[in-house]
Amino acid sequence: MAEIVLDRVSKVYSGGVKGVNDLSLEISDGEFMVLVGPSGCGKTTALRMVAGLEDITSGILRIGGKEVNDETPKERDIAMVFQNYALYPHMTVAENIGFALKLRKLPKDQLRAKVNEAAEILGLTDWLDRKPGQLSGGQRQRVAMGRAIVREPSVFLMDEPLSNLDAKLRVQMRAEVQRIQRRIGVTTIYVTHDQVEAMTMGDRVTVLREGVLQQVDTPQVLYDNPDNIFVAAFIGSPAQNLYDATVCEGARSIKLGSQDIELPESVVLKRPALRAYAGKDVIVGMRPEHLHAESPEATGPKLVGDVELVESLGSELVVHFTIDAHRVIAEGAFDKDEAAAVRSGEGVARVEAKTPVKPGDKMTFSVDVEDMQFFDTETGLAIRG
Repeated sequence: MAEIVLDRVSKVYSGGVKGVNDLSLEISDGEFMVLVGPSGCGKTTALRMVAGLEDITSGILRIGGKEVNDETPKERDIAMVFQNYALYPHMTVAENIGFALKLRKLPKDQLRAKVNEAAEILGLTDWLDRKPGQLSGGQRQRVAMGRAIVREPSVFLMDEPLSNLDAKLRVQMRAEVQRIQRRIGVTTIYVTHDQVEAMTMGDRVTVLREGVLQQVDTPQVLYDNPDNIFVAAFIGSPAQNLYDATVCEGARSIKLGSQDIELPESVVLKRPALRAYAGKDVIVGMRPEHLHAESPEATGPKLVGDVELVESLGSELVVHFTIDAHRVIAEGAFDKDEAAAVRSGEGVARVEAKTPVKPGDKMTFSVDVEDMQFFDTETGLAIRG
């Protein structure tokens, strides 16, 4: 068993800077857990504490039920895959994969058998005699994983292992990493700043901000039911549309700028706490795919926006529009340049590819109000039950 438990773990650097603050997290045996968040959120620090490369200031870390705070990295039975691969350029693929086993003085026949097994899993059998300089980026990444696999560790730790690859290869390697992890069944912690990568790879995803755990759950739950405005803004691409709004009398509608959007009773039944906000301001979230080009037969809530830009992705259109409501920027969910580029009232919708729309149009969207998300303006917490 290689269950990992972080029990109120913190890392405080000199000067009182908190890299990780009171993090409690349980990772099941064989689970693929992704740590995600913006730069400086503490995800790599958390990973390095599990690895034993950073001392734990307070709290308890257990691997396989055993407290390992004071154990060296070697004693923890973990293998780490780094961002830069760290391959030996003068060694062949086979020598790189088997290097750790050679240091253990494993008999040559056993070493060769383990290297061949790892190469087969990774699709590297035909490349064992090549040097790293003769390989593509994806192949070098597989060699780095092979070096970890042959050690047969209890835990894999991966620190942004795909960040050096081009976009197309990253998509391919995401699937490869998942396939390999499922096949060998090793408990894995995977760090990334890319929320798309996190959503497509993790059994569960842990979202961190400034060293503090925001939410941990399956990708779909994070997407559909974020606990706070930071998770709502950070998870999803394009990002969720978040606006200041006012809940009208009896929570039967919301006022978004000059527009009223009706709320069916079913919306309030799903979020009974919303009734207490009647007459008060809230933050409302709408995913781009929950805004549809209005059809002639469409009924129900609508939103009208001024189209500024239309991007064609082949399978769909991404429509950028503005309304006369204040766009909310969740602090920390975007870097400064991204946040500065977002203008008040701006929104994004994803509509069918053949939708007749162009910049300058006034476009009416049908709104999936059942999928709307609501947040408290002061605490940023989700308004639900």
